[in-house]
Amino acid sequence: MNNTEQKKNFHSGFATIVGRPNVGKSTLLNTLVGEKVAITSARPQTTRNRVMGVMGGENSQIVFVDTPGIHRPRTKLGEFMVQSIEEAMEGIDALLVLVDVTAIGPHDRSIVEEMSHKKVYKLLILNKTDLVEPKNLLGIIDSFKDAKYDGILPVSARTGDGVEALKNELTAHLPIGPKYFPDDMLTDQPERDICAELIREKALRNLRDEVPHGIGVEMMAMKKINDHFTEIDATIYCERDSHKGIIIGKKGAMLQKIGAEARADIEALLDTHVNLQLWVKVRPGWRDSAEDLKTLGYVQNR
Repeated sequence: MNNTEQKKNFHSGFATIVGRPNVGKSTLLNTLVGEKVAITSARPQTTRNRVMGVMGGENSQIVFVDTPGIHRPRTKLGEFMVQSIEEAMEGIDALLVLVDVTAIGPHDRSIVEEMSHKKVYKLLILNKTDLVEPKNLLGIIDSFKDAKYDGILPVSARTGDGVEALKNELTAHLPIGPKYFPDDMLTDQPERDICAELIREKALRNLRDEVPHGIGVEMMAMKKINDHFTEIDATIYCERDSHKGIIIGKKGAMLQKIGAEARADIEALLDTHVNLQLWVKVRPGWRDSAEDLKTLGYVQNR
């Protein structure tokens, strides 16, 4: 097939993933792309920024955009997250609306109804199917039979079940278009931002319930010494003195644990040895401070 014929048969486009907090959007993104480009945890609101992941094929390229969970904002950070969702809905070719089949509630059904009015190719994705009995799944699918979507697909982002069918369905309905990104590009996030998110992920996974929402990570310095060694200094911000003590832990044990787990992932990302130095500072009310949000990379685009 010559280049002209390839271009005529090449499907590409942008697909945004939305849903309430903790339905598995970031896990699905990572599974679709085949690499970890978005952090994950069992905590709601793990994702704060839009995260882009690129899935390429011989005759297709799909650019997925992961979004924060749809929620009612209570802080300036929450407002930033809601704006990120709105921006991610602009100019897209497909919309994936995720529902966690193990915990469907009024909020989910409200989101499904609201998104059904979007003038774009829409798929309703029923995620976490590995956690329910097949007979129960049939009833769940039937409960959405009146939803105005172009398709309803059951998947398990964790195990990969149904994901190939999702890829095929999307590819078949995307327009003929260009290759937007090089084949070796999986995300538009700078390495510095990914490293900060990996540190926050390890904090989210290790800390008590009352701490994670008030955590932010600022990369103070990132210096590649040579091809085999990188030095990173980062500060974990929290909102209360009591939270600082929890993050550091007894004799620094918790901070060491967060650092060791983050360093392992960062070394895999950068393919170098890493000297990671973490600091903890209290910054009361940073989630409602425009200046602090900008410092931590949460910048309003309009």
